[in-house]
Amino acid sequence: MRTVRETSAGGLVVDGWGGPPERLCAALIGRTDRRGRLLWSLPKGHIEQGETAEQTAMREVEEETGIQGTVLAPLGSIDYWFVTEGRRVHKTVHHYLLRFLGGELSDEDVEVTEVAWVPLAELHSRLAYADERKLAELAAQMIAEMPHAPMLPKEPDAG
Repeated sequence: MRTVRETSAGGLVVDGWGGPPERLCAALIGRTDRRGRLLWSLPKGHIEQGETAEQTAMREVEEETGIQGTVLAPLGSIDYWFVTEGRRVHKTVHHYLLRFLGGELSDEDVEVTEVAWVPLAELHSRLAYADERKLAELAAQMIAEMPHAPMLPKEPDAG
């Protein structure tokens, strides 16, 4: 069986910066598996030629959820194996913590069944994959350790 390597990127986009920690939430995608179960995960996809992993993460978040985000920090990589279409695939996915910039949640992407804003405190029980649950825990620690909520640069006062 032929072995191929694939590299993807995606991320955990968070909204609610500047408010109380319990208001922080993340955008997740739900996909229906072959057994008909809805599995919640982080948005991600293949890195296109000429793209950085960070650019891919922002593009895939927008394509799969309808919202825009900007990368704040790397969360880490997940790597796993699977077999499809007569080949063995070794896949690496680079994940990033992103800050929500705008847009509306949308499940228009054909690969996505549902999208939802999920409170950070509920990610552990909602995410289907253990590796992604670990990344969500790391993201929560990183957010708690930030000196203040990351904001976009302010315009100078015109006064």
